[in-house]
Amino acid sequence: MSDVVEKTLTVLPSLLSLDSQPGSAKLSSTSKLGNLIRGITELTSKHEEEKLIQHELASIKEQVSSPNTSMRQMKELMVRAIYCEMLGYEASFSYIHAIKLAQQGTALEKRVGYLAVSLFLNESHELLLLLVNTVLKDLQSTNLIEVCMALTVVSQMFPKDMIPAILPLVEEKLNHPKEIIRRKAVLALYKFYLIAPNQVQHIHNKFRKALCDKDPGVMTASLHIYFQMIQENPDGYKDLTASFVTILKQVVGGKLPMDFNYHSVPAPWLQIQLLRILSVLGKNDQSTSEIMYEVLDESLRRAEMNHNITYAILYECVKCIYAIHPKSDLLEKAAKCIGNFVLSQKINLKYLGLKALTYVVQQDPKLALQHQMTIIECLDHPDLIIKRETLELLFRITNAQNVTVIVEKMLEFLHTSKDDYTTIDLVAKVAELAEKYPSDNEWFIETMNTVFSVGGDMMQPDIPNSFLKLLSEGFDSVEEDKKLRLFAVDSYVALLQGEPGKLPQRFLQVISWVLGEYSYLREELEPATVLRLLAKLLDMKNTSSETKTWVLMAMTKLCEGGAGVSVAREVSETYSSSLDTVLRQRAQELQHLSQDSELRARVIPRDAGLEPLEVDSSLSFLDGFVSEALAAGAAPYKPPHQRQEELAQAKALSLEPYGLSLPISMSSCSIADRQSPTLLSMSSGLSGDSTDLSHKGGSTTLKLDGVRRVWGKEGYLVQREPVEEVAQVEVPSPLRSPSQQGEAESSHSQTPTPVPTPEPEQEKQQLASSLFVGLGSQSSVCLMGKSEPTPQRFRRKAKGPGSSPCASEQISNSLVSASSTVDKLLCDNLLDSNVTSELPVSSPTQTSHLSENLSTANGTCDVELTDSDIKGSNPSLVRDNGVAVAADPAPHEDPDGPKDLCLSSHLPAELAGLSHSEITPLCSSQNLDLSVCHVQKKDSLALVVFIYNSSDTDIQQILLELDSGELEVSCVCDSPVQELRSHGVAVCQYSLTVRRPSVHVEVVGIVSYLLPVGTRQSAQFSYRLPLTSFIRPLTVSTEEYGTMWLAFSNDTKQNLTLISDGQESLTATLNVLRKKLQLHVVEVIGMEGIVACQLLQDQPCLMHCRVHAGTLSAWLRSPVPDLPDCLIYYCQRALQEH
Repeated sequence: MSDVVEKTLTVLPSLLSLDSQPGSAKLSSTSKLGNLIRGITELTSKHEEEKLIQHELASIKEQVSSPNTSMRQMKELMVRAIYCEMLGYEASFSYIHAIKLAQQGTALEKRVGYLAVSLFLNESHELLLLLVNTVLKDLQSTNLIEVCMALTVVSQMFPKDMIPAILPLVEEKLNHPKEIIRRKAVLALYKFYLIAPNQVQHIHNKFRKALCDKDPGVMTASLHIYFQMIQENPDGYKDLTASFVTILKQVVGGKLPMDFNYHSVPAPWLQIQLLRILSVLGKNDQSTSEIMYEVLDESLRRAEMNHNITYAILYECVKCIYAIHPKSDLLEKAAKCIGNFVLSQKINLKYLGLKALTYVVQQDPKLALQHQMTIIECLDHPDLIIKRETLELLFRITNAQNVTVIVEKMLEFLHTSKDDYTTIDLVAKVAELAEKYPSDNEWFIETMNTVFSVGGDMMQPDIPNSFLKLLSEGFDSVEEDKKLRLFAVDSYVALLQGEPGKLPQRFLQVISWVLGEYSYLREELEPATVLRLLAKLLDMKNTSSETKTWVLMAMTKLCEGGAGVSVAREVSETYSSSLDTVLRQRAQELQHLSQDSELRARVIPRDAGLEPLEVDSSLSFLDGFVSEALAAGAAPYKPPHQRQEELAQAKALSLEPYGLSLPISMSSCSIADRQSPTLLSMSSGLSGDSTDLSHKGGSTTLKLDGVRRVWGKEGYLVQREPVEEVAQVEVPSPLRSPSQQGEAESSHSQTPTPVPTPEPEQEKQQLASSLFVGLGSQSSVCLMGKSEPTPQRFRRKAKGPGSSPCASEQISNSLVSASSTVDKLLCDNLLDSNVTSELPVSSPTQTSHLSENLSTANGTCDVELTDSDIKGSNPSLVRDNGVAVAADPAPHEDPDGPKDLCLSSHLPAELAGLSHSEITPLCSSQNLDLSVCHVQKKDSLALVVFIYNSSDTDIQQILLELDSGELEVSCVCDSPVQELRSHGVAVCQYSLTVRRPSVHVEVVGIVSYLLPVGTRQSAQFSYRLPLTSFIRPLTVSTEEYGTMWLAFSNDTKQNLTLISDGQESLTATLNVLRKKLQLHVVEVIGMEGIVACQLLQDQPCLMHCRVHAGTLSAWLRSPVPDLPDCLIYYCQRALQEH
């Protein structure tokens, strides 16, 4: 420890210039910082440390407050304050002095001041506003050191509201002659993009210039921005694939200066970043992936050095190879690389191999079979991280045949784990597996009991919620319902008769609810007996008030007969005077309902859980009251996050000039309130990023409404797997040890001669056969996280339209720029002027191939086709699908595919006369082709899906399901497609309305069908639509506009580009927006205009425009939180594309 201290004391003077002698190599004996560090290292207890630090902080506070303290002394005081803060002690009195030091000191003193500020303050700290003027001044300085320090602070922490004030200066630094300034400017813009993407959308072309910068450091910095933008909108940057490949080729080929090497590896972190970018660009895109194959092969070949950084590159290469469109020889090399990692004796490499295997097993499940014995050995590994990652791998390969063994292993690990995060994560996984693959009632209930006992009160509330919802909704079989509920009642009665004091509170709440609902099913179980067991819970000291509330509610349902009423009376008398108002209310309910059996039967009917409840989530019955209150002058309601934003804006510095008067002509406008849009100038840079703060419930009480629906009418919402598939499972006979696996080939064509194995080895082989059953070549694998076929014992009854969770939304906040030869050649002088890229970039063509991304001007489609060998039984998905038209093509038409068909002629009659988007292919297989278009109706948007049977045989039981996280998808017709003849076309029509505004909204779906041979196939697809498809003009008067403006609370502001600089520039700009976005221009007065539109259904948005300093300052308001931000994005895009 002393060596570390001495090295630290040796380095600090050179970094902070604290010694009186410039050439001093160590802290002098009189240095107070040196004395503080030495003193702390010599202490023997935490109490002594606290005493010393408090004395030090008091001394620092006294000195910084003294007017005689010089800047040099202040610098040393700030360093001592930093050290105290790093130890966890508050030194808030020094924050303001750190800002003063950054403002007034010399270059070295500024350096310490900026360092202290960056460590002391966060982005939301109010004192940070005092640093804005200093940053502005330093950005304009001619001293490169001051400019670098300002850009460093900006890239680390800066208020979002102050970005418009410094954004022009940061943009200028992109053209600075010094590469370090350009690099720091790019990093600052990356920070701006993360916290306020709308602010930097207009400089995307400058990002491309940074990518082509002659300095590799600047180019590397720009990759951070591109990786973020490509993740949000990969289709918009496909044209840059050749550029990224060219960069990676030159980096791998050693074309960078030696300064970028790390342990003789050329720019490893740059390689990792480029591989991540390529993996996103090449996903589900064959033409783009083909450009990458050569450089990925080269990266794998050159990264075969025994060093940690090369292992990181190999790991990213493997992930990229499995993410893009597959190529056989690359997959073999990646599998060999994973095998080397897994079989390594080094713990870090073994963990890396398990991590990679967990990632790729979803694409290649057979790879797990090759290393099954190694995985078995990892289950008993002494390192807990290895064991946890192994369980994660097993979770990914779980199916109905191995779920019992895998859950048992997870529960064994849970009983020994002491880490809260691991417990919460594994408990959720076990609960998911138990619900997804229940073998029988007894196993399911016992497994969930273990989950509740081990997880305790730390587990997510969704777990008990989903369990109770499963019990309450029931299944198709009444007998199955009764058996499951009876076993749960018997199990919970036995637990209460044992030691209920050891059970977690959430488990007691589950027990109380189940006994209150279903204990009557056990006829020999008297209600009074259950009441006494529940009453014992109330008497326990560790029972929380929330649990007591659940117990009282359960007792209210059971208070029947003389003995039951007597117990209920005693309990109600005890808690009628409780200080807890909720308990007091439940006790009063128990008292009254126990005395009136008829009233209790009406209030709490025994089978109430089976009746669907209609919940008015919008509280429409309060509309009249709200209208009267608003008319009487009441303020409109603002959600908490909106109030917090306004409070934060009130504290922020105002960037708007004062005293700008309105044109005289505006006196005719009736908008006279101070909040009127025409009374506020927006000439300077305005903040246009109204972030969407998600509403997360903070309550920990169990709720049955709003739980994720994963059970449907036909069971769990995934397809079934044949039970008889056990007979088809291929368990490879050669179960080899790790050393044997490293020498053996991956092929299963040869079967070695079996050799006798010792007893422990036989146990491992038996465990392997149980864990990896279902992963043979003849069986369909069940992978977590994918829509795979699964057999379901439980088939839940449908309580209404249900849908599976939608795919995660992808929102593109960036503008798509046209490709250029600069991007293609990547500025040949970037790394090596003699190296050029000759890789051809295929032009985008529309095709129905399932592995490509199909994009049109109206939407994009991502398709994943999966086949599952399901025979006999119906699929287990709940689908609300409808068919409007089913027709056969004319005999003379070509039956080879839908390309030659005029699909538009199959549009429903009511949509035939309306304008529709281009008919886009969704997915294609040997038997079925799907295409889609959307039709803009006046009050809604219709989505039409064309199903074409391209085979020569009839197709049965076509089931189509659509869902979306941003849209409400409702089916127009209710008749499913029972049969589709050869070369016939069926049309399914859906109505779409916006649930949550987003720049792009996406509809995901799955179609499955039964072939004549009894094989069921399925295909997944997605279709993206722009939000502009749902925008309609809103015709209002100026007076109505003013009234609506005052009532709306969600707004955003942004400067837009004018079409021309003439007198009619405002009119020309608004006309462009009117034509492209279907906006209604309410009125144009002088240099200001007001515009209105609405988002289907009935979601208005208002915009006020003002021409100032050659730009169009726009202010948008809406009652919908995200709508102004989305609309301003399309306004920018429409004006830039004009």
